[in-house]
Amino acid sequence: MEAFKRVRNLLGLVRRPKPPVGQTPSEVVYRENKWSLIHYHARLEGLAHKTPVLFVPSLINKHYVLDLLPGKSFTEYLVANGFDVFCIDWGTPTDEDRYVTFEDIVERALGRALRFVARTVPRRQAHLLGYCMGGTLAAIHGAVHPEYIASLATLAAPVRFHDGSTLSRWTNASGFDVNALVDGAGTIPWQLLQSAFHLLRPTLGLQKAVNVIDRAWNDEFLDGFLALEAWGNDNVALPGEFYRRYIQGLYQDDGLLAGRFALGGHQVKLENIRFPVMAVTFANDNIVPASSAATLINVISSTSKRHLHLPGGHVGAVVSKHAAKSLWPQLAEFYAEHDEASVGAPAVTATPPPPPKPAIMVTPQAKAKPPRVAVSRLPKPKGKGRRSGRTSARH
Repeated sequence: MEAFKRVRNLLGLVRRPKPPVGQTPSEVVYRENKWSLIHYHARLEGLAHKTPVLFVPSLINKHYVLDLLPGKSFTEYLVANGFDVFCIDWGTPTDEDRYVTFEDIVERALGRALRFVARTVPRRQAHLLGYCMGGTLAAIHGAVHPEYIASLATLAAPVRFHDGSTLSRWTNASGFDVNALVDGAGTIPWQLLQSAFHLLRPTLGLQKAVNVIDRAWNDEFLDGFLALEAWGNDNVALPGEFYRRYIQGLYQDDGLLAGRFALGGHQVKLENIRFPVMAVTFANDNIVPASSAATLINVISSTSKRHLHLPGGHVGAVVSKHAAKSLWPQLAEFYAEHDEASVGAPAVTATPPPPPKPAIMVTPQAKAKPPRVAVSRLPKPKGKGRRSGRTSARH
């Protein structure tokens, strides 16, 4: 029977429907240039925690890896367990974004998103979850602007960049001229970024093919595999000036640990981080070595800090069945531990609550610009950049 299903599924692989990625009901509540802030629907009477959670994903990949598939979605899991969840969608930069700087993204855009979310609650703070590059950016922002942060969890986020990894050696090679690349390309092409990650494991494609043939009888496996492949090939370009600073200041100078890196004219001192922190590392991560990500715990001044080391790779360990049983509950427990007192909501349920009607879906396949949504219960951020849909290339 398995052999028959394997052959049938392999023959029908091309015609197999695309997996429904990014399906947790949501709406865009703030937009500026290319980036937007997504709010996932949760019934207010079903919130078990007062402090909202803001996801800070990497700029290289799309945000929906944290909302991959129904049943394989960390977003869905948190919403089902009574958390109010937001996520930054960095969008897709184009040629006019070549001069968007590190400060534009990490100080201004991230800061505005964080303040927007924090001001939705009396506490005026939010939990952060930063994945890969997003975790590094969240830590840098928090070291300079900690006032709106209740806690921070980082997933495979590099902090020590002279770590002996392949990426570290490549970016420090004499033949790699980041200035020539940025000056010539403007925005850094996603094809260049994706090919670099493919070269980290040249035989990964063959390994995937063998795995698909071996497990093609399993429909659940195929859906998950195709969803992850869709996300992995849905890369975006990077603004050139942001990339120049990221490579020179972090990978080449390793300035974050040495105290030479600055944000908006302020020296970034990780020892200034005093809010609760959990750093998550993965044993088989070929992109960010565990030692690089775990260093964060050693240099911060938080009295509540934890290093969680788990099996798995850079992506699989976040979206696998094992993650749903190990990583996700421990992250939810970490946030709940550093939340204010319970609001007396119903007990935690394993079934996601139904969304309010009408629900506005934000999916990665959407081509049209999402409609502007009036959200009366969420305060708008004050100051510059308040208006939605700005056309300026600067964040």
